[in-house]
Amino acid sequence: MSRTRTYRCLNCLDETVTRSFDTSHLSMTCPSCESFERFANEAVIEQFESLEASPPSEFDWDRLERREKLLVAERIARTDKTLADFDVTDATEA
Repeated sequence: MSRTRTYRCLNCLDETVTRSFDTSHLSMTCPSCESFERFANEAVIEQFESLEASPPSEFDWDRLERREKLLVAERIARTDKTLADFDVTDATEA
C-alpha cells in the first residue's frame, strides 16, 4: 500500500486533494473556488501556518509577500534548508 500525500489550494485554502506521489505542488483547477491554482503539499502549508503563528525573529516576516512566505515554507519543509539560509533584502538594494 502506497502512502498518499495531501495538497491544498493556495487560493481558497479550503479544497484538498490526495495523490499517491510526493511533490511540492500541483497545478489544477480548484473545484471549490474554480481558479487554476497551485495546490501545495500539506507539509508546506503546515510549515507556513507555523511560521505565521510564530513569526521568525531572524528577519522581518511580515514584510514578505504571501508567495515569498510560501517559498520559504516550501524550502524548509521539503529540503534541508533552515531560516538561517534566507536573507530578506530591500528590493532597492538588489
